[in-house]
Parts: sequence; structure tokens; C-alpha cells
Amino acid sequence: MKDRFKRALSVGLAIIWGVMTITGCGSSGASEVSAKDAANEKTAGITATKIRVATQPGVYAANILWAKKNGYFEKELEQLGYTDIEVTWDSFESGPPENEAFAAGEEDIGLIGDVPLLIAKASGQKTVTFAKLSSGEQTVALTIPVDSDITDPAQLKGKKVAYVKGSYGQHFLGLVLKNAGLTFDDIEEVNLPNADIGNAVVTKQVDAGIIWEPGLTSTLSTGQIKVLLDGTGIKSNNVFFFATQSFAEENSDALVAFIKAVEKANEDIKNNPKTVADSLTEEINLSSEVLQELFTEYNYSSYISSSDIEELKDVESFNREQGFAENTVDVDSFVDLKFLEEAGVTGE
Repeated sequence: MKDRFKRALSVGLAIIWGVMTITGCGSSGASEVSAKDAANEKTAGITATKIRVATQPGVYAANILWAKKNGYFEKELEQLGYTDIEVTWDSFESGPPENEAFAAGEEDIGLIGDVPLLIAKASGQKTVTFAKLSSGEQTVALTIPVDSDITDPAQLKGKKVAYVKGSYGQHFLGLVLKNAGLTFDDIEEVNLPNADIGNAVVTKQVDAGIIWEPGLTSTLSTGQIKVLLDGTGIKSNNVFFFATQSFAEENSDALVAFIKAVEKANEDIKNNPKTVADSLTEEINLSSEVLQELFTEYNYSSYISSSDIEELKDVESFNREQGFAENTVDVDSFVDLKFLEEAGVTGE
């Protein structure tokens, strides 16, 4: 039953995240130039007359949403002498439709969580990861009903646990189970949208559920669920910026300017959280007070550390173990730190 489920899930994810219509989609093929090597062939300038940026309306993306609202990216381009480049902004509710847009060649720069990022790459998507959007260990949690008798993750054996399949929430759950000496075979898996998991836990349709922000805070506010444990010391919950390989090759200056714009927004969130929160309430659909509280749970920084890269390698292995991907992704080639270095971002 499990094997049939995994095979079906693998096929479904391949469709959702977009199987690219290219030959030789294996990332380790000798005929394919690595993303990093290709990007290094052309290290300066901008050839694009239009730059298409994909965003998402989440708290984790508050920095790029603030940069968009203030025209920070456009201003950085103008400082480089590029005054006639059109920048367009498209919003996606989640990673799957965003990846579909990239598969169709409709976007140049985007943001996404680590699990779908690597699933898409393994399916043949020609992209490069060049910066981090945000992270936050406390922004994802294993939750249970407030009156639950469960006190330890080991007690999840035989229990119904809800999570979003193919998300970083599933990777977090996998790590929790592993630490408890369990596997996914030991639980009854329930696949639900993140927005529905809180209600499933509250109404005891499931025994536990993995929820991330902003749904975590809103559900906890009901007083009907509690956190058994969050991602602290387990998973960073990194969200990354990525670009198509061709765009990175031909528009290095644009990616550097983009990072500088995001870093300016990061400073604004740090120094003026209320101002930023007041401005983003409609776009993120949360009150200013809630946004300001959530800002403290996130680390808004473009810097990609060595530990981030190691975590990506763990996610890459996890994706193959779960049947989400067949091809191996060379993470060291996929992550190109050159753009961060050129933007002057060398640490947190």
C-alpha cells in the first residue's frame, strides 16, 4: 500500500512541479553544464529589457514585498545606469503554481521553500539558487489538541498525523519521526492543505498536525491546540531565491542589484517593523500587530551559510527517499554564492 502510494505521489508531484520538456534531465549527466559553471561564464551586465519576479503573500516574504512596494529593485537598477528595464511582479499562493510558471518560461526570479525547490530542480528545471529569503525555526510546529495525552513524538506511532505532502513541513515531520525512532510507515498519513490542518487538529479528525505560519499563530490563538515541539534545533525552514540559469548567465548585475534591494528591505524590517507591518497588512492579509509579532520569528537575511547548504543536501536526500525525485541534484553546483559576494553580503 505504501509503495503504491509513494509511486502515485511521485507521479503527481512530477506533474505539479512541472516536468521540463528537455532532454537529459538528470543533474549529473556529463553533457549538462552545472548551473554554477554556466553562470560564471558571463559575470556582468544586463541583457534583459524586462525582468519578471515571482512572489508569494507570506510573512516569510515580507522583505521582498516591502522592496516591491518601495521600488528598491528598480532604484538599484537605475543606479547601475539601467533606466529603461521593466520590472513586473506576479504573486503566487504557493510553490506548485509558481514552479509551473517557471516551467512555462514565464518568470525569471522567484522564491520557494527548500523541498519544492529541489524537487523542481531534480525534474530538470534549469535554475540556480543565488540568495536566501528568510528562515525561522519557530515558524513550523508539530501541534496536538490542547487536551491530548501525547507528550512525546514517539507516541505518534499508529496515530493520524496531518501535513502537506511535498512541503518543508513534511521534511520537518520526517526529522521529528527519525529523532523519535519512527518512520512514516509508523503513522497514518493525512495529506491536507496547511490552512486546513489546524481545524483538523482542533476537531480531532487527526491526532497531530504540522502547521507553519501564519496558520500556526492564528490556530494557537483559539486556545484549542498546543505545540508539542517546533523546528528549534531541528529545521531552519529556509526559503530561497532562485533564477533561471539563462537569466543568471546573461544578467549577473540584475541579481546583484536584486540582493541589494532585499538587504535594504531586511534592514527596514529590523529597524522599523511597525512601518513595514502597517504597509503590508492588505498584501499579507494579517493585522499590523500580528505581523510585527511574526517578524520576530523570522531571520530576514540573504546570506546562505555552510549549514544552509548542508541542510539542502539533507533535503535533497530526503526527496529521493520519499520518491519525490529520481535524479540527484548536485547542491554545491546548484547554489551559486558569487552573487552574494558581489553584493557585499558575506555573513549574517
